[in-house]
Amino acid sequence: MYYFLCKSVKSVRNKIIAMKRIFLLLISLLGGILLSLAWPEKGFAPLLFIGFVPFLFVEDYILKNREKFGRISVFLFVYPGFLIWNILTTWWIWHSTVVGSILAWVLNALMMSLTFQLFHFTRRFIKSSQSLFILVFFWISFEYFHHNWEGTWPWLSLGNGFASWFKWIQWYEYTGIFGGTLWIILSNIIIYQLIVKIIHHERKTKLILLSVILLLITVLPVLLSYRLYNHYKEKSWPVDMVVVQPNVDPYKEQYTLLASELMERNLSLARQKTDSLVDFLASPESAIQENIWEDRIEEARSLVTIQKFLQDYPRTGYVIGASTYYNFQPGEKLSATARKFRSSEGHYDAFNSAVYIDTSTLIRIHHKSKLTPGVEKMPFSRLLKPIENLAFDLGGTVGSLGTDPERTVFDRPTDHLKIAPVICYESVFGAYVNQYIRKGANLIFVITNDGWWGNTPGHRQHFTFSRLRAIETRRSIARSANTGISAFIDQRGDAFQETRYWEPAVIRQKINANDALTFYVRYGDYIARISAFVAVFLLLIALSLRLRSKMSG
Repeated sequence: MYYFLCKSVKSVRNKIIAMKRIFLLLISLLGGILLSLAWPEKGFAPLLFIGFVPFLFVEDYILKNREKFGRISVFLFVYPGFLIWNILTTWWIWHSTVVGSILAWVLNALMMSLTFQLFHFTRRFIKSSQSLFILVFFWISFEYFHHNWEGTWPWLSLGNGFASWFKWIQWYEYTGIFGGTLWIILSNIIIYQLIVKIIHHERKTKLILLSVILLLITVLPVLLSYRLYNHYKEKSWPVDMVVVQPNVDPYKEQYTLLASELMERNLSLARQKTDSLVDFLASPESAIQENIWEDRIEEARSLVTIQKFLQDYPRTGYVIGASTYYNFQPGEKLSATARKFRSSEGHYDAFNSAVYIDTSTLIRIHHKSKLTPGVEKMPFSRLLKPIENLAFDLGGTVGSLGTDPERTVFDRPTDHLKIAPVICYESVFGAYVNQYIRKGANLIFVITNDGWWGNTPGHRQHFTFSRLRAIETRRSIARSANTGISAFIDQRGDAFQETRYWEPAVIRQKINANDALTFYVRYGDYIARISAFVAVFLLLIALSLRLRSKMSG
């Protein structure tokens, strides 16, 4: 009888534990859904302030009941929530690369979950009533790392979440997107603490104090932002711009139509809006589908065609996307991305480039240097050289593309104008774009080809991220997207003449150049650098305390 009673009690206890584990899993999934519902471009951004609360609940519960859980339980329970967030917000990657999309979802969720596991490990040994705030340093450090390593994919950096609510984050000119991440994590921690105190019937004075702190943290930045937005005045420095959207189908037309036909599609649209007063023209990434060898660039037919076109508009400079190639000379040091010719000796590099052309004989080139992992480059190419050709480059080549160590600014000496030619994925990186501005860029041109993703949230999310770059740098942006959205964006993040998706279009507008440097441009990702230092310091303390406890035990 006693045996059966013990067995029954054990069975009931196991069922209760199993139910609690299912509950934790559901809580984790709730966190992923909340973050997904908050994401641009149609998300309700204030949900970001509670999106991490479920994950904090899971971690805190496991910490307080760690004898019932394994060492990596936090990782296992938060992973489903982060995975669902990745899938629901970036499912559109599937349209361009099936394998790449799965890897992006799985590995990004893996890194997010490992960050939470490190946060949990540190909390176990740094036993403080306010140890939840350790997450601030670990999460910002994770995002900072994800901006700068070879497998970079910072699309879901929390600070990007306000891209559609840009009037709330005008103070990004001081902090960049990491200020937004700090804001979100702090708010989530305080809201979680407030919920816990309400559940445990804490004293009203504590609840009132915490509520006041929460109100100040969430509301004051918004009020400050609206003040900055309403009082910001652009210096009058008008630049007359024409932006072309040729609407070339990247799957059916880009590699099948003649290069001359694609070139004429751009120029025929440009003619509709261009006259002798236009300062600059912009066409999108990969608009030129001729293989241009940089040592024989004057022979490129597409560029010769553009130069002839510009003879009628001697004031106008043209920025356009192209695929260019560099032929290494015998004995010249090869780059990590150098490729061998198949039919002859020698090596070359392939680039996704922006080309600047005017009526002078000088043609300038910028090589895209923030490449899409697994699409334009194989991460860790030196280690993975044998399988590098598995990388599928949307520019029409196989293997990893080359990059430049420095940013290239297109300048026009006649009026001291300097342009930042930002290509596609590069526009996601605030600190990267800052490098152009510190080299004197007065305007930003974003040229991109978002047609690979179809009419999905992908191209719309990418468009909203350009607003963030405008605010961070206080630079006007001319955005030329092959299939849309093309537009002009002013220095406050307001967009004008947004084109429809999958329709040919040409738009013209005067936008103001600027030569002032924002605090963020001057000091870059200082919030992230400080956070990384503190995170490493806290982790070392936790490791030393763990070693001490093992030695004493």
